[in-house]
Amino acid sequence: MRFLFIPLIFLFSYSFSQRQLLLLKNGHVMHRFYPGDDIYLKLKGSPDRIHSYLNNILEDALVLQKDTIPFHTIERTYLYESATRNSNGAKLVVAGVLLFGIDFANQEWIQKKEYDASSGVTIASGVLVAAGLPLMLIKKKSQIISYKYRFLMVKVGDPLYR
Repeated sequence: MRFLFIPLIFLFSYSFSQRQLLLLKNGHVMHRFYPGDDIYLKLKGSPDRIHSYLNNILEDALVLQKDTIPFHTIERTYLYESATRNSNGAKLVVAGVLLFGIDFANQEWIQKKEYDASSGVTIASGVLVAAGLPLMLIKKKSQIISYKYRFLMVKVGDPLYR
């Protein structure tokens, strides 16, 4: 009897952990929420933020720890992404540092000349780093849910499921 009971537990728990909540922008996935995540929301017409544990995701609503919230009543979601950085800013910073390093190595070791810091390459490198640092460090804290940004619940077998 216990050999039958253990597979049933795994099958039962597998069937409830299949849903994901996606924040889409024009059909592109911007953020994924899973059951068990902490979620920060602001409802339409309410000045207060809701911080709760996401228990379940229904077709058109979120089941939180103490409440069920339909998608159409959500005005804003607050995204907590501590490790996510703007990739374009990081690419600009890396390009600026590499450009400076390659030019320095070229002048010092290959051409055997004293390094000239007033060259156009150094200025371009500084501009790349100066433009990339703010882009890399600025994080988006919240997103307004509008016609462009919307929530979508997906299950196993849907094209956007991961």
